[in-house]
Amino acid sequence: MKFPEHMNEAIYKTELTGAGMWSKVIGRGKVLKLTDLEGGANVGMMLYNADQRTERYNMPDTLKGQQVFFLEQGLCLHTDMGRLIASIVAETVGWHDTVCGTSDADEVKAKYGELSYQEGLNDWYRSGKECFLIELAKWGMGEKDWMPNVNWFSKVVTDEEGALSYVEENSKTGDSVSLRLEMDALVVMNTCQHPLAPGGEYVSKPVLLEVFEEVFVDADDECINSHPENGRAFENTLNYYELRF
Repeated sequence: MKFPEHMNEAIYKTELTGAGMWSKVIGRGKVLKLTDLEGGANVGMMLYNADQRTERYNMPDTLKGQQVFFLEQGLCLHTDMGRLIASIVAETVGWHDTVCGTSDADEVKAKYGELSYQEGLNDWYRSGKECFLIELAKWGMGEKDWMPNVNWFSKVVTDEEGALSYVEENSKTGDSVSLRLEMDALVVMNTCQHPLAPGGEYVSKPVLLEVFEEVFVDADDECINSHPENGRAFENTLNYYELRF
């Protein structure tokens, strides 16, 4: 996808480090770009309709509607209401995990041991579940709002018997993924390690987060046209906003 000239200037920029957590509402049409600064990053992400948070990214509908197991450029993220919440307008990795969820405290302890805040300060060991729940609490949300998350930059493959295997070094330094938000969305994320990453050293790789002004859909849009279900869900999203205002 060729972006307009104004896409050269981010309206918001921050760097997530040390199992960094982040959550904000991003307006419909804006583009969220994530860049892996050192290679080997993982970004766990949950997405909710900012105005109706019972509507959220739906992993089963996203996968079955597009007949995929992982996410890549040209695909869309569907909600549980038959609408779109985001589209992948650009990316350089080629494979982003959708099925493995996030780590919990017991998994982190078993794989890496324990390092408290008092001992490690900002380098202390945290789990993806803990980070998600901390961010959700800032919006009056909690475990009742839990949902399957996407793991950007991470690749997990399956063998003929269905066993899952984590692929190391899937993402390289400078790799990125850009999402166009199709509705006003509450985006919740953290940079904790993938739950299937090998044990040993606890390392959370830094990620640059940027937000750019609106990129609107045209008739040749790669994401909307990639699968019939995307087109139908996009129309549902348009109707949702046209009837609200």
